[in-house]
Amino acid sequence: MKKVFLSMLMVMTMSLSFTSCRDTEKKADDVQDVMDDAGDAIEDAADDVADETEGALEKAGKAIDNAAKETKEAGKAIDSAAKELTDDDQ
Repeated sequence: MKKVFLSMLMVMTMSLSFTSCRDTEKKADDVQDVMDDAGDAIEDAADDVADETEGALEKAGKAIDNAAKETKEAGKAIDSAAKELTDDDQ
């Protein structure tokens, strides 16, 4: 039993000695690069969406302005028609 325990301890020690700190630093750098790339992709997608919606918002604003003008003109037409009707009755 003692030999098995010492053999396992020796194998664990050997495996730790073959793993260097440089490998872990490299892996950390790789993870950071992936995170940076993902962040850049998210920013690019947000910019693209902002560009696409900007034109849509401008078109919607113009449509609202046109609808407001047409509603105002319709209101004026109703007022003038009502005045004509009231003037004819007198």
